[in-house]
Amino acid sequence: MGFSERSMEMLGVMENSVRNNPDISFWKNRKVLVTGHTGFKGSWLTFWLLKMGVKVCGISLEPESEKNLFDLLNLEKHIEHNICDIRSKDKIKKIINDFKPEIVFHLAAQPLVLTSYEKPCETWEINVIGTINILESIISNNQKCSSVFITTDKVYQNNEWVYGYREIDKLGGIDPYSSSKAAAEIAINSWRESFCGPSVNQKNHIFIASARAGNVIGGGDWSANRIVPDISKALVRNNKIEIRNPLSTRPWQHVIEPLAGYIILAEKLYKTEDRNIASSFNFGPDINSNKTVRELVKECLNHWDGKYVINKKENMPHEAGKLNLVIEKANNMLLWRPKLNFKQTVELTINWYKNFELNSKTAFECCEYDLLLYLDS
Repeated sequence: MGFSERSMEMLGVMENSVRNNPDISFWKNRKVLVTGHTGFKGSWLTFWLLKMGVKVCGISLEPESEKNLFDLLNLEKHIEHNICDIRSKDKIKKIINDFKPEIVFHLAAQPLVLTSYEKPCETWEINVIGTINILESIISNNQKCSSVFITTDKVYQNNEWVYGYREIDKLGGIDPYSSSKAAAEIAINSWRESFCGPSVNQKNHIFIASARAGNVIGGGDWSANRIVPDISKALVRNNKIEIRNPLSTRPWQHVIEPLAGYIILAEKLYKTEDRNIASSFNFGPDINSNKTVRELVKECLNHWDGKYVINKKENMPHEAGKLNLVIEKANNMLLWRPKLNFKQTVELTINWYKNFELNSKTAFECCEYDLLLYLDS
């Protein structure tokens, strides 16, 4: 099974039949660059773009794990596939200048808090200097281009309060990952303000926005040190699920939700050329989806029998306890809003793994089912 015309036509019917979905007529044959396309979110995004008939160019490192969604979806055969470190400035610039993308989604990053404690300098180099290399390459290109730079909900100075963070709240971060992403946001805003616009020495055809998403879950993630991959691995092996921080609260959302936000943001940015949209946006779930890790695990076990054990290690590096986002700006300016509640998000996620691991469904079939279900909701 592949990216057939029939699949794209069916997707197009569903996309255009429901409000707040991407416009497939805009995306068909559009040239789009995706960095980090071999990762979990990048693979889902690439899959969705291909379903809309997009011409995709990817820049990324090799997939991290032996079992990974990129290879299982056989995406390499359908895109311009570049294995390249985003710290390699000259190589990045050449790829972008040769491809001349109309839309850019920058997802490539060192994305893990715990890894950032082990490799702080590398985390900063990738997340800040790598981001600047992409910014510089886009600015040097004469092609009209709208770009969405994906950071994280952890860019905010976390006060451990119950209130949600807004785009105008102070940036910060204790751990190297969060602080590097906050620094990347500052760099993104600097390039946007300095080099994009109608003034002398600016380029009026370049539009740059940033997207801050909450904790994404969904089928096809086997990354290390992430709660849902740990849950799925334990359930498949009939082992107990080990929980490190049971009371930590996160804005859990299905991976398709923020991806829809990124796509809608890029589309609107390119169509309207509104520099008010060239700014930062939060993409998170409904407030009722802010749940503890323990609540997430218990909900997963409602769909796949198993047990869990709390294994809270002493002297672990700092991680945020409470974190949630205010999404009014995306609601009002993009007409984007989450469609799935917490229970639906978990059910889709666990059923993906069950169908793949136990019911002999392919990754393509599992992803297509979830995407079409989401677009028709």
